[in-house]
Amino acid sequence: MKIVCLLGSPRRKANSTAIARRFCETAQHLGAEVDNFVLNKLKFRGCQACMTCKTKLDRCVLEDDLSEVLDAVREADVLVMASPIYFGEVSSQLKGFIDRTFSYLVPDYGSNPNPSRLSPGKKLVFILSQGQPDEKKFADVFPRYAYFFKWFGFDEAYLIRACGVRNQGDVEAREDIMTLAKETAEKVMA
Repeated sequence: MKIVCLLGSPRRKANSTAIARRFCETAQHLGAEVDNFVLNKLKFRGCQACMTCKTKLDRCVLEDDLSEVLDAVREADVLVMASPIYFGEVSSQLKGFIDRTFSYLVPDYGSNPNPSRLSPGKKLVFILSQGQPDEKKFADVFPRYAYFFKWFGFDEAYLIRACGVRNQGDVEAREDIMTLAKETAEKVMA
């Protein structure tokens, strides 16, 4: 099984990264091939709304560091997206990637029963960390993106969410979250 893991935090020792690391290490132990991309280290632009991916090409026209990531996701069985919650949303680094996935949709995606250019049957793992301890706050982030990624053929979507982890390394002391990351990897790999 091929896994692409996108690390959306600008912090090197981020809580979302620690959770993703536990998930990926477990998956690798179970035989997965994992490619990690630290989005903050890549040079790329967000979607330019040029519509070239709907009129002239079957992929994004922009040629930058995100091109390799978009191609890797095309080939992956599982996409892991890890991000902190900033101002009630995923990081700008991850949001830039998500906007560029518009290129995965066919030109008539709104009416086509098969709107995606990607192979069906992919799995999505969303890893979110937030300093805010109230689980009701920002609970809308995962369902919103899971809805859009269903268009791309991600039939299964899993959430690993850590609330109340403000400082770097806080999540590593949260055995419940780290166990959930391990167990989710085992489910995905089953």
